[in-house]
Amino acid sequence: MDLIVLTKNSGAILGPIADIFGYVMNWLFAMTSKVGIFNIGLCIILFTIVTRLLLFPLSVKQQKSSKLMNVMQPELNAIQKKYKGKDDQQSMMMMQAETKAVYEKYGTSMMGGCLPLLIQMPILFALYRVIYNIPAYVSSVKNYFELVVNALPSGFQSNATFLQLAEANKMVGERFDYTQVNTVIDLLYKMTDTQWNELVAAFPNLAEVTYNGENVVHAIHRMQNFCGVNIAYTPLNIIMNFFNGSGSVLVMLAALAIPILAGLTQWFSSKQMMANQPKQDPDAPGANMMSQMNVMMPLMSVFFCFTFASGIGIYWIAQSAIMIVQQFILNAYFNKVDIDELIQKNMEKANKKRAKKGLPPEKMNRSASETLKMMQEKENKEEAKRMEKMAKTKAIVQDSNEYYNKDAKPGSLASKAAMVQKYNEKTEKSKKK
Repeated sequence: MDLIVLTKNSGAILGPIADIFGYVMNWLFAMTSKVGIFNIGLCIILFTIVTRLLLFPLSVKQQKSSKLMNVMQPELNAIQKKYKGKDDQQSMMMMQAETKAVYEKYGTSMMGGCLPLLIQMPILFALYRVIYNIPAYVSSVKNYFELVVNALPSGFQSNATFLQLAEANKMVGERFDYTQVNTVIDLLYKMTDTQWNELVAAFPNLAEVTYNGENVVHAIHRMQNFCGVNIAYTPLNIIMNFFNGSGSVLVMLAALAIPILAGLTQWFSSKQMMANQPKQDPDAPGANMMSQMNVMMPLMSVFFCFTFASGIGIYWIAQSAIMIVQQFILNAYFNKVDIDELIQKNMEKANKKRAKKGLPPEKMNRSASETLKMMQEKENKEEAKRMEKMAKTKAIVQDSNEYYNKDAKPGSLASKAAMVQKYNEKTEKSKKK
């Protein structure tokens, strides 16, 4: 996959968020450097832990909404069944009004469960941006790359080797201005060990550039190496290089493990999150789509991780692993929470908002357990009526068969003749009446 990285994100929303996370990543790298650890892969894992802790309140809010949905879902399903097949405008408006009333009854809103996800989306995109282009946001790392750029001779942009390296990384064209230091760093960050060797061979003076007594190129390789895998490489490239005769089997297996672990951890995390989710009505819109997404998303993660930089795969694995731990804690906590008390507190908050708008407070007419019991009793009665109707139909068919097959072997010619005769008799009697 051709991924173009153009230094920092300057968007009105993602830009400032990415800058904040860049400061966090830079601080983590500075802290680990003080204890002699210069490794971007480790910083990505620490960075993921910090950001997931920052997002933990949103996870709590989302879990609380799911808990309420367990109680609300039977009523929402009943409304959907009530208006099933009714597509006229009036029915749709009534369905929406009744659905809104259910949410208000429990002190929540129709956007309550979606809001945490909507808030997290720009944050996640900003996180990816930082991890995709570490040097742009981590000044401690960028310093090493700047030393390389400053050591390049004048006119290096027209050097044949440099142009080949730019083309190999699909960073050619008018939008790539290599007179800008940041653009050159973007290219250097994507280069493989072999390409670095080609660059040093073309510009021998790079072998003499040092930082704190260490060759800069070697330092960059060490910083980008995590468990034998360079975080700027894609797992697919590493695997292909192995089969082309370069690289060890251990590095190839480590690269292969990244997309597999990313898919498995995401699948387990999704399964854990769905454990306490309300059971969807199979006939409800989107029910099948949700179950399919829980399988498709991990598979897509596996596919994308093969073609994304390994640093992104490490981030996905770390994020899913942390979410598994967080979800285990949340599930254990919310399993002990009294649902009626949760609804009561939720309604108190909602009523405060209603009071500010001059609206009367909503009241909870019955407890959640009573509501669920009533809904269950209603479903049981409907099921009993359906079974009774089926039994009556079966009895009528059986009586009819016994009447027409009387005194004759069922299925025989005599049975069919008797059936016709008795039918005529019944018809004649009905005419006389």
